[in-house]
Amino acid sequence: MDPITHGVTGALLGKGFLAKRHDRVAIFSATLGAVFPDVDVVADAFSHDPMGIVRFHRNLTHSFVCLPIWAMALAWLTRRVARWIGIEAPSWAMFTLIYSVGIASHIILDGFTSFGTRMGAPIWSDRVAWDLLFIIDFIFTAIVLVPQFAAWAFAKPEGTRKRTIAMWLLFSLAALGAWWIALSAGYPFRMWIVAIVSALFGALFLLPSPDGWALRIGRSGWTRAGALVMLVYLFACAVAHHAAMNRVENFAAENHLQIIRIAAIPVPPSLLEWGGEIRTPDGVYQAHFDLRNSTPPSFLYFADSPPDEYISRALELRDVKLYWEFARFPVIRTLVEGDKHIVEFSEHRFVNRVTNNPPPFTFRVVFDADGDVVADGWYSDGLQIRSMRQFLHPPSRKKKS
Repeated sequence: MDPITHGVTGALLGKGFLAKRHDRVAIFSATLGAVFPDVDVVADAFSHDPMGIVRFHRNLTHSFVCLPIWAMALAWLTRRVARWIGIEAPSWAMFTLIYSVGIASHIILDGFTSFGTRMGAPIWSDRVAWDLLFIIDFIFTAIVLVPQFAAWAFAKPEGTRKRTIAMWLLFSLAALGAWWIALSAGYPFRMWIVAIVSALFGALFLLPSPDGWALRIGRSGWTRAGALVMLVYLFACAVAHHAAMNRVENFAAENHLQIIRIAAIPVPPSLLEWGGEIRTPDGVYQAHFDLRNSTPPSFLYFADSPPDEYISRALELRDVKLYWEFARFPVIRTLVEGDKHIVEFSEHRFVNRVTNNPPPFTFRVVFDADGDVVADGWYSDGLQIRSMRQFLHPPSRKKKS
């Protein structure tokens, strides 16, 4: 889940359930707690480790085991800062509870995505991925954000009409922006959906009269309603995931596949779009389908290259072992470029079948003519975060037999 949505969700929970006497401080703390786990990206930014995004991200800061430590530390720090600047603040125990709720919301939402998060680190390192939400879900973000702006728009009778018109225009433009972002990313949806969304925002913000029911709900009422709608949406995603998973499992059963791993992966822009992934001993089956279409999904097959010495040696490398723990549906390919032998691992969990871009999280190991590893790292066409590293002194001098 993206950090903005995490923060907005924390603010929603803070306003709806945690903010009482110490209003602003509690909301701030819930928001900070909800974005805090992503502080682990700092470790990757300062690390020269090409596997930093896998090694550090969604690890200790995303763990329920470590949650009490982070919550108590943040509570102590916030209390100290509040006293220093002269702001009345909740007790340390209340601060700890608020931060615990914020951090827990982050961990759980990341668990709903397909990237996975290590909820039990450092006791166990398995990634939890419930595959209900895409990493960026505009519908979910709108659900947790709109009630907070509605609470502000209907806070008092004076100026209500101006605020509600401004909110309708703002969210209508946001819907248009989401359409453009989805189109640019290769996940287009129809323009008429933008018109329907704008009409829904108009009904929410413009139909209630200035002295009507919307003014009587109050901030906690709006935000609690938003939290309820959030839970309903997550339940709808779970139902859609179950339906998608049935289609993937039916294909595997009908074709008598030997399954190593199987999943239904959410695909933007809506909960009706899904990807099917099946890892077999020899390769990966992949499909992209719409639940509104009753036709059985059509799967493509991506075969592994035949096993050889280079693949065996690559799989023994420390970084490749870490990659293998992260990857759920990897395909192994061997290439020859000049006198170099290349072993390429491509994770098909996030492949965009619309744009046909190279699979994200593609990792390469390069061997020279003597069979030594001379380079490894993320392939630049597969992940634009860190180029491959070259070894002046190969990490292994083991020759080919």
